[in-house]
Amino acid sequence: MCNDKAMRQDQFELTGPLPELKEPHVLAVLRPWIDVGNVGSLALSRLERHLRATEVARLSRPGYFYDFTRYRPRSLIQEGVRKLSVPNTIIRCAVRPDAPDLVFIHLLEPHLYGEDYVETLVDMLQKLGVKRYSLVGAFYDMVPHTRPLLMSGLASTPQGIEENRSLGVRQSTYEGPTTITYLIAQQMGRLGADTRTFLVHLPQYLQVDEDFQGTARLMQALCNLYQLPDWLIEPDRGKEQYANLEKTVNETSGAAPLLQQLEERYDREQQESEPPPTLPSNIEQFLEDVGRNLEPPPEPGPDP
Repeated sequence: MCNDKAMRQDQFELTGPLPELKEPHVLAVLRPWIDVGNVGSLALSRLERHLRATEVARLSRPGYFYDFTRYRPRSLIQEGVRKLSVPNTIIRCAVRPDAPDLVFIHLLEPHLYGEDYVETLVDMLQKLGVKRYSLVGAFYDMVPHTRPLLMSGLASTPQGIEENRSLGVRQSTYEGPTTITYLIAQQMGRLGADTRTFLVHLPQYLQVDEDFQGTARLMQALCNLYQLPDWLIEPDRGKEQYANLEKTVNETSGAAPLLQQLEERYDREQQESEPPPTLPSNIEQFLEDVGRNLEPPPEPGPDP
C-alpha cells in the first residue's frame, strides 16, 4: 500500500508515491569519507540485491550540493546507447515479511550547502517514518591483517550500546575532524530515532579498491542484527584476498618486526579498556609506504 504523495519531496525527486513501511531502519553509507575499501557500498549493494530493494528517491538537482569537478560524472554505453551517470544521493527501500523494513541510503559528502543537505535528508527520513538511523562503513587504522578485524561504533541508547557489544562492536572514543552528515544522526536522535554507527578498522598497509574481508566483518554484524542468512557474509572471499596480499607484505624488507609490534598492540588493546598508545611515526610511515606499493594505478574519471 502507498500514500498518495507528490512526485517531489523538497530536494528529492520521487520514483512514485512514498511506500508505507513497518518501523523502518536506515542503513547509510557515506562516500568518500567513511567507505574505504568500498566496504559500506559493497555491503549495502549485497543487501539490496538480496532483499530486492527498489529506488524511492534521488536528488533532483545534485549539482546544488556537489562539485562535479570533484565527483566526476561518468560516460557509459548501455545496449549501444551512450548515457551519462551523474553522482547523486540515492534512497532505496526493502519491504520484509516482519519489521523492521530497511531503507538504504548512498550518501555523498556535500561540497556546498551542507546544512540544507542535512535538512532535506532528515525531512525525507521523517516522511518515511524512520525509527533507527545507522551509518556503516570502514576506515584505515594501524591494525594487523593477521588478527580478526575490529569494529567500533556509537549507539544513542544504553540498549543500543549493549546490542552493539553483543555484535563485537566497541564504543568509539574518536575525537577530531568529521563530516557534516553526522548532523543527520544528531537531528534524528533529537526527533526520537535510535542512532548507530558501525565502522570496520582496515589495515592501513593493505589498501585495495574492494576489501572483501572488511565487507565480511560488516556483513556479519548486519546479518546477526537483522536475522539475515549467513551465506551473505561470504567470509572465504575475504580470507582468500588477504592471503594473496600477505605474500607481498612478507616480501617487503623490514615488515616482519613492525607487523609484530602491530600484533602485540592489537592483543594489548583486547585486554585493556583504554586505547593503546599511538605508534611511533617511523612505523606509521613505513606501513603507509607498504600500502602505496600495494595500490593499483588509478583509473581515469572515477565516479564516486
